[in-house]
Amino acid sequence: MTMTSKIKVHIVDDDPFIRESLQLLLGLGGEIEITGTAANGAELIQQLEAGQRPDVVLMDIRMPVCDGVEGTRRIKEAFPDMQVLILTTFDDDDFIIEALQNGASGYLLKNIPPDRIMQGIKSVHAGNMLIHPDIGRKLASMLRPAEAAPPPKPYESRFAQAGLTESEQQIVALIADGLSNKEIAGKLFLSEGTVKNYITEILSKLEVRDRTQIAILYWKEHHKQQGNAL
Repeated sequence: MTMTSKIKVHIVDDDPFIRESLQLLLGLGGEIEITGTAANGAELIQQLEAGQRPDVVLMDIRMPVCDGVEGTRRIKEAFPDMQVLILTTFDDDDFIIEALQNGASGYLLKNIPPDRIMQGIKSVHAGNMLIHPDIGRKLASMLRPAEAAPPPKPYESRFAQAGLTESEQQIVALIADGLSNKEIAGKLFLSEGTVKNYITEILSKLEVRDRTQIAILYWKEHHKQQGNAL
């Protein structure tokens, strides 16, 4: 029987009780291997540079020395394939959106049951995003410049300016809805390989780094389009 490899997870939190509790709880199911813990983002970066290679970093957002927002930025710059899942006691939209802009795959609140945290880790490891609907609705207005110039009329979205085809724009919308490559493939009757090729082309045309930035750009453009229609 083929053994499924464990998901390697690194826990980053300035509270030693939280670190130890998560290490114990997440290790119980046998599906996750804890590669280590750190008290802040700077300590994590040191551990990664020393050779630790988790699949997913479970990271608190408010920490001394180097918080989750800056830690996410540094991780994604040095290790772009590493997934970051923000875990916080604060329903703090500003910090969460900053972390998403820096490349985080989503966030969870610490007061949810351990099995939900486990599901979240599995989800981002599979390439999905965890963006709460409330955050998705606020992305556009929070990212919009305060003194934005009125868009040209008729309005042409950045997707059209970048030369995205109708199929590519459809995939962008599905990414923004949080669908995985497999789910997109099933919905559009394509192979996963074809979807991956589409996404590679989309990233290149839009000059963005990852799926999270595609989703943020989608919500931002969606808001502009609605404003133009008023």
